[in-house]
Amino acid sequence: MTFDLQYTDPKSNARAGIITTDHGQIETPIFMPVGTLGTVKGVHLHELKDDIKAQIILGNTYHLYLRPGLDIIERAGGLHKFNGFDRPMLTDSGGFQVFSLSGIRKMREEGVEFRSHIDGSKHMFTPEKVMDIERTIGADIMMAFDECTPGTADYEYAKKSMQLTHRWLDRCLKRFNETEPKYGYKQSLFPIVQGCVYPDLRKQAAEFIASKGADGNAIGGLAVGEPTEKMYEMIEVVNEILPKDKPRYLMGVGTPINILEGIERGVDMFDCVMPTRNGRNGMLFTKDGIMNMRNKKWEDDYSPIEADGASYVDTMYSRAYLRHLFHAQELLAMQIASIHNLAFYLWLVGEARKHIIAGDFSTWKPMMVKRLSTRL
Repeated sequence: MTFDLQYTDPKSNARAGIITTDHGQIETPIFMPVGTLGTVKGVHLHELKDDIKAQIILGNTYHLYLRPGLDIIERAGGLHKFNGFDRPMLTDSGGFQVFSLSGIRKMREEGVEFRSHIDGSKHMFTPEKVMDIERTIGADIMMAFDECTPGTADYEYAKKSMQLTHRWLDRCLKRFNETEPKYGYKQSLFPIVQGCVYPDLRKQAAEFIASKGADGNAIGGLAVGEPTEKMYEMIEVVNEILPKDKPRYLMGVGTPINILEGIERGVDMFDCVMPTRNGRNGMLFTKDGIMNMRNKKWEDDYSPIEADGASYVDTMYSRAYLRHLFHAQELLAMQIASIHNLAFYLWLVGEARKHIIAGDFSTWKPMMVKRLSTRL
């Protein structure tokens, strides 16, 4: 994997570049739709590629390991062959999912023992096993196994958690370097910066991660309960240290405004379930603000969902029709909203890239933040 940093905004740390993998190129800054179980919920592959224009999507190690299981994925020839997505993919290590299973998991130095949320069966994730699982899934970018520290953790817990993540990273790197990809193309491993909301821990973590010389680096443990301003502060602290010639991935973030703030601070890659999860609940993100499609005000509004929207659904369907679908609990409502939101997110990072290249990102961004904050 290579990263070509092409432009930097003259008045901020916003960057535009190109990541090249064996499955194609990714123009940054980029948003990555979340395909937890090998599918982006409610979205067909042709819509994902040709309408939403996703350049890279995510799969999740924890969920894919439990179902359909590694044997099925390996016999298919890896996740690309299994789900038909022939562009780059990234796999989360499952660290966040294990963190969220606090009632049914036990952490120790070796790894994490947990019970499946599906059938209660007992499993063990170690750094070595996670590397083997991610090799079998076959994503272009693999994430290191980490402990995702809660945003409200006290200093001592956050420090011990960070140190454990670093010891696990060394084991991940050893296993990664000892094994080969299974399907004839290269894979990259990204370490993850932890440290909660404590600047000195974030600095230590960023220095440790930077010293590993990985193809790219991730910032984890944010948007997990800490105040938004703390999140932005931690991004700044970390990006002062992470190498400028490698892509930076902010995990699990976030709202359209969060993404623009992250771009301004030098982040290149984003993912979040928000566009699809919120979409399924009737929330649409648009260029002019947020729409709750369950509201009565749309009941007889026969105008397009978004006249100058980024997807075909925006002009094919009216606001009144979409509101009707939500109130009738029709599955099509969730599909339309998911496609709209994902296309909007990809449009937004594409526009940010254009303005970084044009040199006026710092003028465009505050204007865009103001528009995105509006409730329609």
